[in-house]
Amino acid sequence: MAEDLFPSPHPLTPPHCEEERLAWLRLLRSRRVGATTFHRLMREHGSAADALAALPGVARAAGVHDYHPCPESVAEAELRAARRAGAQMVAIGSPEYPPLLAQLPDAPPILWALGDASLLQRPLLAMVGARNASSLGTRMARRLAAGLGEAGHVVVSGLARGIDAAAHLAALEHGTIAVMAGGVDVIYPTENAALAGEIAERGLRISEQPFGLLPRARHFPQRNRIISGLAAGVVVVEAAARSGSLITARGALDQGREVFAVPGHPFDGRASGCNMLIRDGATLVRGPEDVIDALADGHPATRDAPTPAASPTTGADTAADAQGKAGGGHAPHPVPPVAPAALRARILRHLGPSPLAEDQLIRDMKMPASVLSPELTFLELEGKVSRQPGGLISLAAGAS
Repeated sequence: MAEDLFPSPHPLTPPHCEEERLAWLRLLRSRRVGATTFHRLMREHGSAADALAALPGVARAAGVHDYHPCPESVAEAELRAARRAGAQMVAIGSPEYPPLLAQLPDAPPILWALGDASLLQRPLLAMVGARNASSLGTRMARRLAAGLGEAGHVVVSGLARGIDAAAHLAALEHGTIAVMAGGVDVIYPTENAALAGEIAERGLRISEQPFGLLPRARHFPQRNRIISGLAAGVVVVEAAARSGSLITARGALDQGREVFAVPGHPFDGRASGCNMLIRDGATLVRGPEDVIDALADGHPATRDAPTPAASPTTGADTAADAQGKAGGGHAPHPVPPVAPAALRARILRHLGPSPLAEDQLIRDMKMPASVLSPELTFLELEGKVSRQPGGLISLAAGAS
């Protein structure tokens, strides 16, 4: 059966005491351990403490002899900063964790929440758009956010200037969530400081990043996967053909979310991305009722949401289910053992600088995930494989 090829011997359980929270933070903040690697290590070792103990050995086997996990003092300082700020740790697997986000293979193991964390359990819709929004665009964002809030939806956005800020302001009365690219205590841009304060009081600010982290360019795509991953759908109000908002929309499609777009004039560059999305199948939006009606039809993202305690599944698990069903529930013939060095070389030959979905790599190599996953972790710790949002992998820069 599929479970034989893709075992998960250690179901993920959230931390229940200070010692476990410290171990989770140390593992997550350790060098070269991102969200996807965190989940793999937890499945393989059962607990953060055991994964931390195994990390130096895995690194040595990869030729990294000076590897040290995140020091306790660093994690302790983060916990103290959270207490000072009044922030709550929301760990995946806990009842407070947003259920749709838990579906992602690279779901954040930990979210820092500042404000009303109960909003994470309500119906969520994301809204994104241009920072240099037009007057018409900001008016449309306010109308949509207010209408969706009145209909019972919490509006999620990224606290950027322009469309994001307009959506947050209009949704404050009914509930809004700001996903931060840096630490939950770091306001960017600073012009939205007053709005950020109101959201912490009347809504919710969240981040997967450490306290005090100033956002850099690489943090925004990571933030965007959370914005779309939280929600049943993403509404794009204004977006250029090459913009972060369009990247968020494409990511939402990869996550199986509904995408909505407000059309604009063909001569307005800020509308070109929205018009492209509509051309490619996004739902055209004239008002909040268009979004509400589309979601009322029962989009899969809302129908199939797991319980909050469910652990994230990977793209490899999905591939395994498909293989099991296609084969009538019988496992394929056992794969002959391959020397680790030869298998790693094969993995690297299959990868290139362009990102590839991990489940596609598994299908291409015709190898079980239980065989490939540990070697991918090895190559990632060795610095030869790079992970990107959406369960994508590629050769790291300079790797061969």
